[in-house]
Amino acid sequence: MSYATDTVVILGLGLIGGSLARALRNSGFSKRFVGYGHREASLRRGVELGVIDDYTLDLDTAIAQADILVVCTPTLVAADMLRHILPRLGATDGPVVTDVASVKGSLRDAAVETLGAMPPRLVLAHPIAGSENSGVAASSADLFINHRVILTPEAGNDPAAVALVRAMWASTGAEVVDMAVDEHDAVLAATSHLPHVLAYALVDALAQSPASVDIFRFAAGGFRDFTRIASSDPAMWRDIALANKSALLASIDLFSAHLGSLRQAVVEGDAEQLFATFTRAKQARDEFAAILAERGQRQP
Repeated sequence: MSYATDTVVILGLGLIGGSLARALRNSGFSKRFVGYGHREASLRRGVELGVIDDYTLDLDTAIAQADILVVCTPTLVAADMLRHILPRLGATDGPVVTDVASVKGSLRDAAVETLGAMPPRLVLAHPIAGSENSGVAASSADLFINHRVILTPEAGNDPAAVALVRAMWASTGAEVVDMAVDEHDAVLAATSHLPHVLAYALVDALAQSPASVDIFRFAAGGFRDFTRIASSDPAMWRDIALANKSALLASIDLFSAHLGSLRQAVVEGDAEQLFATFTRAKQARDEFAAILAERGQRQP
């Protein structure tokens, strides 16, 4: 079945929202793109760059124009945005609403708390793609190619709405998969949220060291690669950490226990345990690299 829409409205025109608009324009999925937000300068810049065709500062005007409404704000803001949007929509008409947030449980809960049940035309989604750069000027039509987008459809969702959001993301070149909300949040806590927390913590700890000048002066490529994500938007990652608190704490605790075991192995000079741990990790990382290669992604 072929899908196409007239107007996609992006709520929060930054890296992800801008990249989505560019990709959908290139694919011909939609004819018109409208931005909404409170930062008029960013929206105006989006028009200048050809990312969007028009913008509005009024939420009701944005909703009235949309076939698909994509919430591209930071995670905590996205939950509040849904609380404002959903009461304005009909149960079975109006635009399909979706999002790009890295945490799904907080958005699902906000929707259910607002309406008493999961809205049929709200389909939560998360593109596993991004950059340490931010803002609409950093957006790229190629951002989602060969990357996964996770949909977390709920029992109350309209199948036609789910199919439309699936088709939208497929048109960007992404691989679209389904996952339960709680599973998504646990997996992302381990594979994305924890690594960001670790990168921020490491750089912050070393920056406060008395030897910080020499540490950063002589740091090599491994340090650069491992800590690259600490250049990401601090406000966005603060919100993600708070929104996914339970799953992130479980991942931190698991990692802390493992790190504690490694520390004890160093204290005791246990070469066998160190070698076994490093060997298992190397094998797992090599298998991960092979998976990325099969999917045509650049190895991180």
